[in-house]
Amino acid sequence: MERFRVKPGDKVDLKQWDPADRSAFAGSKEEAEKELARLNRSLEELQELLYAEHKNKLLIVLQAMDTGGKDGVIRRVFQGVDPQGVRVANFKAPSPEELDHDYLWRAHRQVPGRGEIVIFNRSHYEDVLIVRVRKWVAREVWQRRYDQIKDFERMLAEEGATLVKFYLHISRDEQKMRLQSRLDEPHKRWKFNPGDLDERKLWPHYMRAYQDLLSRTSTLWAPWYIVPANSKSIRNIIVSRILVDTLKGLKMRYPKPKFDAKSVVIE
Repeated sequence: MERFRVKPGDKVDLKQWDPADRSAFAGSKEEAEKELARLNRSLEELQELLYAEHKNKLLIVLQAMDTGGKDGVIRRVFQGVDPQGVRVANFKAPSPEELDHDYLWRAHRQVPGRGEIVIFNRSHYEDVLIVRVRKWVAREVWQRRYDQIKDFERMLAEEGATLVKFYLHISRDEQKMRLQSRLDEPHKRWKFNPGDLDERKLWPHYMRAYQDLLSRTSTLWAPWYIVPANSKSIRNIIVSRILVDTLKGLKMRYPKPKFDAKSVVIE
């Protein structure tokens, strides 16, 4: 999975990253489902261990263009995982209270505590994406945010958090098909937002913004992974494998009981 990781200092050209890349798994659709089920069982066990040990904490950042699959990853990758230890934080348009604070305030309030996994569905990176593309702040404002974000994430890592960031990479043609599917199918139509078409017109601007943030904010302590996401099953397998490998790397152990279990008699 290291080949999907953006190495610190690399300059990302998204044209060189194929969103339809299926090389991560060569099996059939049925085999992919079996692989996802296996990974899901591993993730369930590791999440329980993280919760029980109550030492580490995991922050997962999901970013993508509209229809990129953030919700799908949350539903499928974390299917069956104990909700006591997993929380999703959604970052939409900031509230008046959030606008009264610095742009990182609302993100900091949502970071995980010990034993917890938190998934950012969109994140603090919106403040170098949509605000840049829409020109809601001056260039010098969003330019300095790259270093601020890296410092923020370094602080979280130094305080014991493990950070993993995923950019779900879809093609413009794939987005068109997914938007059309939302429009055509009655049970999906509630997801369709005509405003998404305005954002779609700005696709080249968003690609440049994503390239810059991926190039400038992938670090040793908070790496970015570019996940080919045209295929939902391949996307989910890649994300699942990276998360399983990340959690295994924490070398977690169940806490030892503070009593002699052999001396306990349950009558």
